[in-house]
Amino acid sequence: MSTAESPTTGDPRSPTGSPPLKRALGTKLLILFVVGDILGTGIYATTGNVAGKVGGALWLPFAIGFAVALLTAASYVELVGKYPKAAGAALYTQKAFKTPFLTFVVAFMVMCSGLSSASAAARAFSGDYLGEFTDAVPPTLIAILFVLALAAINLRGVAESVKANVVLTLVEVSGLAVILAIGAYAVFSGGGDPSRLTRIETGGTGYALITGVLGATALGFFAFVGFEDSVNMAEETRNPARAFPRAIFIGVGITGTVYVLVAVVSSLLVDSRTLAGSSGPLLEVVKAGGVDFPPKLFALIALFAVTNSALINIMMASRLCYGMANERILPPAMGKVLAGRRTPWVGIVFVSLLAIGLVSTGEIEGLGDTTSFLLLCVFGVVNIAVLVLRGDRVDHHHFRTPTALPVLGALTSLILASPLADRGSDVYVRAGVLLLIGIGLWALNRAVMTAREKSGAPGA
Repeated sequence: MSTAESPTTGDPRSPTGSPPLKRALGTKLLILFVVGDILGTGIYATTGNVAGKVGGALWLPFAIGFAVALLTAASYVELVGKYPKAAGAALYTQKAFKTPFLTFVVAFMVMCSGLSSASAAARAFSGDYLGEFTDAVPPTLIAILFVLALAAINLRGVAESVKANVVLTLVEVSGLAVILAIGAYAVFSGGGDPSRLTRIETGGTGYALITGVLGATALGFFAFVGFEDSVNMAEETRNPARAFPRAIFIGVGITGTVYVLVAVVSSLLVDSRTLAGSSGPLLEVVKAGGVDFPPKLFALIALFAVTNSALINIMMASRLCYGMANERILPPAMGKVLAGRRTPWVGIVFVSLLAIGLVSTGEIEGLGDTTSFLLLCVFGVVNIAVLVLRGDRVDHHHFRTPTALPVLGALTSLILASPLADRGSDVYVRAGVLLLIGIGLWALNRAVMTAREKSGAPGA
């Protein structure tokens, strides 16, 4: 028996000595996982903020974001099939550039993007949708309790978390189906104002118009984040080289189509100023739709939707910690797994504490824009990594994307992450502070590893 195998199961152990993660996901569950991860907070909570940036042509940023998401999704599909490991973008960066510092920065940015996304979801949960039922509890306290509840679910196990995701995905899809049905009713009954769909109101022309649309697209891109999280489930997926191409492309295709249609309906029925003033913009669409659908019921659906977003992002951030620990990018303790549940408990506790800090200091729009900014930077690196790694051959079949797609993916991602995209300075400050925290952790880990090497300690 190999020393890398468990004496009781024969399963290969991780470098930390913990048992491997359980392969519990097939293609169908993975598709629902991707759809559930993308759908949620972005469309339910930030549609109004996007409308405030672009005006009535609300569908335009979502259509552009859809195209950018597909370009980068193609790169992720090639890389996860080629390297089916849990560390995702961090693994691809290390293999392509072999620079530990850059690898850590990318990994930490991905983790922080998941936490800022989950935090935005927590804030959305405590906003106008919950306000349909009560406003007696302070929103920040609700958001903190919300994060703690999600951590408890994640500690139960991946099967329990993904099953919860399936239920919540079906609920949030039903909410968007209600919006589309209301839109269809409005169109056939002659309701709404179609002229809004062509109004681009960015507060200027020429350069201001371009930066305004790019800024709206960058914020709207928050609605598409999530497909990249799925690659961190590679070690918990059966036959990942076959499952991921179907799951990611189908998931992004479904959600992108739904988003554009929901944006059209929202602008058709509600003016951009009303949408911009609400943290529950789709609730405004329900109230204006001329259909007798109970607002409280829709608010309940929306609460389930943002819960799903937060659940998946907390799950993915903890798995990323696990993957980074196995790659010796974070201290090995971050990869500790509960023997019975086989869940990365240290990672779950760590990311939950960080999420509590974010919900205590940020609001929906700023946290959502921070998520987009961090991921767009990462996507630029990942698209370049695909091209760099073309010379690295593996001994199994995997998807290969046409070369033009990662080139376009890198360009569009970096443009949307640049100052050309009009965004608040708080986004850069928040991202900078998070990055400084990451650099501090990287330096500490390097110091510990160096000390172990000098002392000849085991595991150095």
